[in-house]
Parts: sequence; structure tokens; C-alpha cells
Amino acid sequence: MTEPQKAEPRVIVVTGMSGAGRSQAAAVLEDLGYFVVDNLPPTLIGDVVDRVGVVEGDHPKMAAVVDTRGGVTPHDLDEAMRGLLGRGIRTTVLFLDADDSTLAKRFEETRRSHPITAGSLAESIALERRAFVEIRGMADVIIDTSDLSVHDLRRRIEAAFASDRDERRMRVDITSFGFKHGVPRVVDLLFDVRFLPNPHWVPELRPLTGLDPEVREYVFSSEDATQFTEQTVALLDFLLPRYEAEGKKFLTIAIGCTGGHHRSVAIAEEVAARLAGEEADITVRHRDLAEAGTQG
Repeated sequence: MTEPQKAEPRVIVVTGMSGAGRSQAAAVLEDLGYFVVDNLPPTLIGDVVDRVGVVEGDHPKMAAVVDTRGGVTPHDLDEAMRGLLGRGIRTTVLFLDADDSTLAKRFEETRRSHPITAGSLAESIALERRAFVEIRGMADVIIDTSDLSVHDLRRRIEAAFASDRDERRMRVDITSFGFKHGVPRVVDLLFDVRFLPNPHWVPELRPLTGLDPEVREYVFSSEDATQFTEQTVALLDFLLPRYEAEGKKFLTIAIGCTGGHHRSVAIAEEVAARLAGEEADITVRHRDLAEAGTQG
């Protein structure tokens, strides 16, 4: 009888701002079959990998939550990652983030103390954010939870790490947004489509969105929209395999117009449709679609 193939050893390091959703992310990973260890200093990750049998296949998938409670530093985390990679263990750093006002509100609502003691809650958040600047730059996956519900966060993590997906394929997240609501905090490539004719100024199109055929037809009646889409897809056709060759597995593309209601939505949908046949998993999200009174 043929022995079952041993699962590829994998370690996900979950880190990020306090209050941004590390615990919820860890719970989702546990549901996905990961052996989760909370509040683990980076210097001990290698020891725990040995103890739980990641390489041997006893627990081939492990997630370690590291944060300011365990004294995480960029140097220690980098050393831990290099050690795992040297042993053939696939590693991913997942960073959970949120804007300062959202973090403050969450701490005030739960009446929990911030793990970093400073003069005020705002100062504690600012101090932790400065400490995490370099670590955030090391992350493979960054999820901004400012506008995400617990269910939304679960879907984002499942989309990135669920075992029934082909993990060799790059994950591409295309997000439409409105500049009037701010640029997304997490983005690799950003495109501005405010140069296109704005359906907001057409009374019968104003209450519709870029998901409606009438708006899409209006947007793509402009030759500029067609050329922009074709050239953007051509650029991505060039970039995706090169990013993947360098080991990048997650790519976030943001497409913005004024309000995130019409042009960016239509363009994001078209770009995603044209990339659907590529060697990548494409997801589309319309961040500001629910906003009322948007322009464009």
C-alpha cells in the first residue's frame, strides 16, 4: 500500500497592532487545522516547531502569535524566519493592522488595557506603531481590519490560507475605492481612474453603481477606459510571473475614483475578469460601494 504523502511543513507568524484582530486571526487558523501557539517570543519559534513535530508531520501546519507582549523585535523575527527557511519550512508573516482611531475605539469599548504602558491610550498606540514599522515591512500578508467585521476577517484569512486552495498560485486582491474616503492602508499597486468621464454627473446613472450594466457601458464608451484597462492588464501580465518568481504570493491592487461608486468599480470588475484566466487566484472587493452620496 502506498503511504500517504506527507504534508508540506508550514509556519505562519501572526503579528500586528494590539486590537487589530490577532486573536480572531489565530482562531480562524486553528479552524483551518493549524496548531496555534499564542504569545510566543520569536526566539522560541524554532524550539516549538521541533516540539510539535512540524517537519516530522505530527503538526505540519503551525501558527505562532508574536507581539509586544513577547518582546518581538525585527532582528529576532528575521532570525527565526531565516532558520525555518533554512530547514525547508515554508513561512509566512501575517500582519494585522487598523487605523489609530479604530484601535482606540476597540480598547475603549472592551475596557482592556493596552499592553504598552504610556501616558495615554493614544500614546501607547503610537509607540507600538513605531515599534512595528520595520516588522510591518517584513510581512507577506497585511490585512487592514479597520472596516472589517469578524466575519469579513474570517473570509479574508480563509481566502489566503485555506488548505483546499492551490497554494502555488498567487493571490491577487483587487480593491476599488474612493479617494474622498482615503487611500487603502494596504496596497502594492495603486491606479487612479479619476481621468475618466464621471457617471455621477448623469442623473439617471447617479443612483446606480459600477456593477450595473448601464454604468459599465457609460464608462467603457470612453476609449480611454478601454485603453487603460488593456494597458493595466498587460502590465499585470508582465508583473505577476515576475513577482511570483521572487516568492511573492499575495498582491493587493487598488483602483480609485472620487467616491468609489462608479468608475473604479467598473474598471476593477473588468480587470479582474480579464485576469481570471491567469495563473492566479483573483478576488474583487469594493470598499466604498455602500457609501451614500459618492461622486464617481
